[in-house]
Amino acid sequence: MLARMTSEPEQQIGVGTPDAFQRLWTPHRMAYIQGENKPTGPGADDGCPFCTIPAKSDEDGLVLARGEHVYAVLNLYPYNGGHLMVVPFRHVADYPGLTREETAELAEYTKRAMKTLKAAAGAQGFNVGMNQGSVAGAGIAAHLHQHVVPRWGGDTNFMPVVGHTRVLPQLLAETRAMLADAWQDG
Repeated sequence: MLARMTSEPEQQIGVGTPDAFQRLWTPHRMAYIQGENKPTGPGADDGCPFCTIPAKSDEDGLVLARGEHVYAVLNLYPYNGGHLMVVPFRHVADYPGLTREETAELAEYTKRAMKTLKAAAGAQGFNVGMNQGSVAGAGIAAHLHQHVVPRWGGDTNFMPVVGHTRVLPQLLAETRAMLADAWQDG
């Protein structure tokens, strides 16, 4: 929600000193910042969201597609619209810990994700990768996941660079439906 600052004292309570900036409030990000739903230990029973997502409906879990060994899911805290992840069903932390079958399907789902994002959203490029371990930036280090982040020319504009804000043009449920349909067509 965009909140305009005014000189009315009763409207300034709790929002700071008026200035020339508009504020883009994103209270849903507080759950991520505070580590809500982040696993507390190394096991699948320690609250791992990647272990609980498969038990949900595709819509509730933001799942695009399910394979035998992996599934594709939208990132709840995306860098860009369409940011998705390919996740093994099995709770495994490290890439070398995957079986041959898991590795092959993870690679195939990553390719399929890229084709789907090109077809459905006109993605012009991608950032694809994994952060292995919390020191490498993994938000959920206990369960391996590969990020597929679509990119477009000019998508690094003033909002993330200067405003430190990401603008997503579509609700996650709408993005999930669009990409799930395109996944089936691909």
